[in-house]
Amino acid sequence: MESPLITDRLLIRDWTVDDAEAALAIYGSEEVTHWLTPAMDRVGDVAAMRAVLHAWREAQPNLPPPRGRWAMERREGGQVIGGLGIRLLPPYDEDLELSWQLHPEAWGQGYATEGSQALIRWAFTQDTDELFAVARPNNIRAIATAKRLGMQWVGETTKYYDLRLQVYRIRPGDLDDAPGT
Repeated sequence: MESPLITDRLLIRDWTVDDAEAALAIYGSEEVTHWLTPAMDRVGDVAAMRAVLHAWREAQPNLPPPRGRWAMERREGGQVIGGLGIRLLPPYDEDLELSWQLHPEAWGQGYATEGSQALIRWAFTQDTDELFAVARPNNIRAIATAKRLGMQWVGETTKYYDLRLQVYRIRPGDLDDAPGT
């Protein structure tokens, strides 16, 4: 993304290493990392989080759009409350995964849906035909978010990340304002 995406309540922007403390509150939380796909160990401290953010920033310019990782920041107050990402799903050929991670205090307030909707709309301007979301079968929050986004259930698989996952997909025609809807 060349410039941040702006929604009613959020600014979706590149991560910076200065976001380390806020990012650690997300990626250092067992409540969050327990659900991540691929499985990710909880980040242990600010220095480790800085290293992760540095790696994400270094990789970002080399990823073809719409792939990448971004911070979700509240427009009011400027607090980083989560992250969004689009990356290749295994076997890393062409299927793109949309993912979202929020600080537990931001759960249930519609931020994942709001941020993901903006990212989906942008991704579909980048020559992308479909995006997938995967969730562990008992991750009711992620499954509910995928459905709120208008994603369609594709099925269950163990093909991704060696985990049993529910798979959801969205295409441009599935958007609320798509022609014919």
